[in-house]
Amino acid sequence: MSRHRSEVRLRHMLDHAREAVEMVSGKSRADLTNTRLLQLGLVRLVEIVGEAAASIPKDQRTKYPEIPWQDVVGMRNKLIHEYDRIDLDILWDTVTVELPDLIETLQTILPPEAGE
Repeated sequence: MSRHRSEVRLRHMLDHAREAVEMVSGKSRADLTNTRLLQLGLVRLVEIVGEAAASIPKDQRTKYPEIPWQDVVGMRNKLIHEYDRIDLDILWDTVTVELPDLIETLQTILPPEAGE
């Protein structure tokens, strides 16, 4: 995969992480329990973040050791393969604690897009 292609995947990670964090803005953990569409939306967005991360070759990943690659891809795998046992507390923590840190890291790696 070319460097350009890896940058596209990093951008996908950033965009979908941002969308997940925006989705919970103004919401509570109880909202996640009580709102099936919120659950489904967050699961899908976190899956995409992990899928994009998984598609970046290991030689490209080593350039960015500040990204917790194993955790990001591992979360995707749990959501996909353990879809019937998703722990909403872990999902909430991922979106409200882990993704903001990932967003900050990705923003330092990627050049700003027009309008950012």
